[in-house]
Amino acid sequence: MAVASDVNLDNVELIDVKGAYVSAGFIDLHIHGSGGADVMDAIPEALATIAHVLPATGTTSFLATTMTMSTEAIEAALENVKMCQSSLEGAELLGVHLEGPFINAAKHGAQDARYVQRAHTMWLERYGDLIRMITLAPECEGGMAFIRRCAQKYPDVVLSIGHSEANYETSLKSFEAGISHVTHLFNAMPAYHHRAPGIAGACFDREGVSCDIIADGVHTHPHHLRLAHKMKGKELILITDAMRAGCMRSGSYDLGGRRVEVSGNKAVLEDGTLAGSVLKMNEAVRNMITHTDMQLGEAIYTVTEAPAQKLELPKGRLAEGYDADLVIFDEDLQILVTIVAGETIYQKE
Repeated sequence: MAVASDVNLDNVELIDVKGAYVSAGFIDLHIHGSGGADVMDAIPEALATIAHVLPATGTTSFLATTMTMSTEAIEAALENVKMCQSSLEGAELLGVHLEGPFINAAKHGAQDARYVQRAHTMWLERYGDLIRMITLAPECEGGMAFIRRCAQKYPDVVLSIGHSEANYETSLKSFEAGISHVTHLFNAMPAYHHRAPGIAGACFDREGVSCDIIADGVHTHPHHLRLAHKMKGKELILITDAMRAGCMRSGSYDLGGRRVEVSGNKAVLEDGTLAGSVLKMNEAVRNMITHTDMQLGEAIYTVTEAPAQKLELPKGRLAEGYDADLVIFDEDLQILVTIVAGETIYQKE
């Protein structure tokens, strides 16, 4: 390893990566759980488990993502994050992504439609320092007013359209009101149709509106991965949308109180509805390289700089002034070493 002669190496650990790749740590903006734990368990042990298992996938920071459940369940999850955020070991807990309950019941997916609510700011007023992102349906009653109020009063919160039936025109209006992101592009939204381009078409047409996508080969066909890359470029972000079965074996699991069957890389409710994923972030990067013309650097950008910029965080780059979150991986995107805040927290055996 070559080191500049003017660098002071006192108390500095040198790591010979032996030809492996080094990048900034991966950031997951949308993850419900992993390792058998879920954010909605609302207990410290659940968040500790998630934070512990994610570094093996290259993820060094994440947003704890809630689900459309009862008010009491969501508030318990928020309180748990508030209590645990600064004390976890492993991947850094950046805050909360509220996925619902302000969604369209017609596009609830694996979310429980019984608990859909009209959008309100009560949780922002109480947990504004924790909530970093909200997925909502702007076409529902009160949606546009909520977006405008949030954009004005809570400008640091990323508002994202998702689990929505909004048409093309309504989507564009929501962007004008304050929506700046699209949640799991192509999923839980109207199909991208040649006469009705919907949310996806509006996203493609609007520079400055980013989107995320689940690149697991289950939620999104490779053609649509290529299309998203071509249309959104550096505004494309990879997420896992993983549930508690992430980093686990096939079997039966729970998601928001609903039974989920996991087989291989597919998780479904008993009626066959897709129920989150079991995707790992390093796998998502590998899949994009495999199924699109993305080069390694471009794919890494979608899980480092792009999400960091979305949350306006000093992360995502290997540069002075940025957090010392690093990942070392081989040519097959297998994670060898993960470093969070300058500390090695995972090393492949």
